[in-house]
Amino acid sequence: MPLYEHVMIARQDLSNAQAEGLVEHFGTVLSDNGGKVVDSEYWGVKTMAYKINKNRKGHYAFLKTDAPAPAVQEMERLMRLHDDVMRVLTIKVDEHAEGPSIQMQKRDERESRRDRN
Repeated sequence: MPLYEHVMIARQDLSNAQAEGLVEHFGTVLSDNGGKVVDSEYWGVKTMAYKINKNRKGHYAFLKTDAPAPAVQEMERLMRLHDDVMRVLTIKVDEHAEGPSIQMQKRDERESRRDRN
C-alpha cells in the first residue's frame, strides 16, 4: 500500500486531550477503510504565520500512514468537514523516515548538523 504523511491543524481553543482525540478519531476512520496509522505525533500549540479563521495559533498533529488511496480520500474528506480542523496537508512518500520528525527533535540535535563558527 502507498505511504502517506499528514499534518493537521486544529483550533486553538481545544484542549490537548481533545486535539489528541481528533488524531485517534481519524486514525480509526483510516483503519475502518483498510489502512493503518504507522506513527503519530502531537506537536502541540504553535503560532501560525497568518490568521486562519481568526485564529493565530493551532494544535499541530503529524500522522504517518500506510493506506489505500480511497481510505486516505475518505479521511481527508471527513477532516475537511470537521469543525475543529482548520487545515490538512497530505503528502505521498516513498518511505517513512525513522525516528521522530524534525519538529520533535531537540534543538541541540538539529544544530549539530550545521557548522557554527
